Parts: sequence; structure tokens; C-alpha cells
Amino acid sequence: MATTPRYMAVQAAAILVGGGLLVLGVCGFIPGITTEYDRLTWSISESGAHVFGLFAVSALHNVVHLATGALGFVMAHSYAAARAYLLGGALVYLALWTYALIAGQAASWLHFGLAVVMAVLGLTLAGQRDPTKRRRHRQVAA
Repeated sequence: MATTPRYMAVQAAAILVGGGLLVLGVCGFIPGITTEYDRLTWSISESGAHVFGLFAVSALHNVVHLATGALGFVMAHSYAAARAYLLGGALVYLALWTYALIAGQAASWLHFGLAVVMAVLGLTLAGQRDPTKRRRHRQVAA
């Protein structure tokens, strides 16, 4: 008798992405990992800090990454929720990247990269049917 694994690949991906976002959010508050830490402000438009010396961050930005990361762990409880987290997160990060482009701000390639990774994981690791749910068998009339 075949058993369903405890976690599906899409759930593991939600946990990994969530964990990565948590690490990123924490790193944004650590001097040294975040360059020009003394210029970290609440708003991204006023902040001069850069996590890993590459990506502009603010305190709000870091808190959003922490919240989004925690959400990944919560949503990984089921196949459907994990897939929704990855695909929904991809749309949110793509919207943030697009907004930055339209508003004339420095485009955050981190957001674009997150959107692509989350979309690819959500689409490739999750099929059209939730494998954790039983299929209904149709009764054929004789």
C-alpha cells in the first residue's frame, strides 16, 4: 500500500524560501552584513544601508522579509497553502519590483529574483491536482 509522504516537494520549497527570507530579514539588522548600517532608516527611500553591500534595505523592508519568511512556515502546513504561498509571493515580489521601476526608484533585483524563484518553484513542484487529496471515483451507470 502506497503512502503519501509527510511533506510534498512544494511544501519543502515553501519552508526553504521562508527560511531564506527569515535569514535575509535578520541579516538586514546586523551591522557588517549590512553595509552603512548607520544609515538604516524605516523608509527605503531615505535609507542608505545595503544588505551584503548589494541590496538597499530599510527597517520596514527587513520586517516585511521577516513576516513573509514566517508566513512560508505557516503556509507549508498543506500542499495547497504552500503552492499559494509560492505563487502569491511571486506576484507580490513582482509587483514590488514593477512599482520600483515605475516610481523611478532603484529597481530591486532581489525582488525580481525572488519573484522568479518563487514562481518557478510553485509551478514546477506543484501539479494541477493536490496529491494529498483522494480522487473521487465516478460510478459508471450500467
